Amino acid sequence: MRCRCAHSARSQHAAIGRSRVTIRTDWTREEIAALFDLPFDELVFQAATVHRAHHAVGQIQLCTLLSIKTGGCPEDCGYCSQSVKADSGVEATKLMEVQQVLQKAAQAADAGSKRFCMGAAWRNPKDRDMPAIVEIVKSVRAMGMETCMTLGMLTPKQADMLAEAGLDYYNHNIDTSPERYNDIITTRTMQDRLDTLDHVRKAGINVCSGGIVGMGETRADRVGFIHTLATLPQHPESVPVNALVPVKGTVLGDMLADTPLAKIDDIEFVRTIAVARITMPLSMVRLSAGRESMSEATQALCFMAGANSIFTGDKLLTAANAGDDKDAALMTKLGLVPMEAEEPLRACKALEAAE
Repeated sequence: MRCRCAHSARSQHAAIGRSRVTIRTDWTREEIAALFDLPFDELVFQAATVHRAHHAVGQIQLCTLLSIKTGGCPEDCGYCSQSVKADSGVEATKLMEVQQVLQKAAQAADAGSKRFCMGAAWRNPKDRDMPAIVEIVKSVRAMGMETCMTLGMLTPKQADMLAEAGLDYYNHNIDTSPERYNDIITTRTMQDRLDTLDHVRKAGINVCSGGIVGMGETRADRVGFIHTLATLPQHPESVPVNALVPVKGTVLGDMLADTPLAKIDDIEFVRTIAVARITMPLSMVRLSAGRESMSEATQALCFMAGANSIFTGDKLLTAANAGDDKDAALMTKLGLVPMEAEEPLRACKALEAAE
């Protein structure tokens, strides 16, 4: 696939102009494994080179994530505190009222967020839920913020409704490698997840799909995880990479608590970010859950390796997050600014539509 992408930035550090890039969807696991095996400095250099060719340098997109319906999910995802199978103390709530969501969105915008992500702890939304969801999307979008939702599995009709409402992104993570998947979740399959991504893509909504590392997987699983995303017919426009936050009362939280497996090695995490950047050059690579426990140096290495989006605020759904003040201090220390440039894959689409 060949894509001519254009982006401009309001910063003197930004890359300006037009470039052509060949987006590969035929990566082999052997090729991806070879990237992981590169000397660390060489891998980060290659990832930084790819990043600078296609993304605004020195700019980080600030996003906010809000749980609009918490707990009570019938799925048995081993990492999730919102599962009814977990003894995590998370209480089930009803879907938030539209005005409550808008208030949170306004607070996020005031804090500098450009992207507002909303999550509901459902296996899948019921048709009776869709009118309220559609109203929320339209209302948040009218505030000038980019919108993303994660609601579980979708039918083609539901995806079309979200597209008509103007939803920018739909998040549905594949979580891990196909081989590791059934050890983490048994209530839906990897194919179920891929089917929802297909419905979202066909509806014309941008795809947000990534996963979680540090769940006791091997490097081969991390290779398989990235391979699955990088060989989709079209790369996800957004690839969140999460480090497991072990929550007491969840299967993985109890299994991995106080063990070396409970936290992925920092260098291995940066390697994962770098390989994602190289294999999916135009995607936004989002440094997501687990950042609260990362050192500033680890986060800086992730930005060097091509991560260019973070979630701000004190909470990610039910897990702790770094917080706005801490993030602002880190960005100042690193000389980073909030992202103003257009996301590359979206710029490509606009350019191709204009032509």
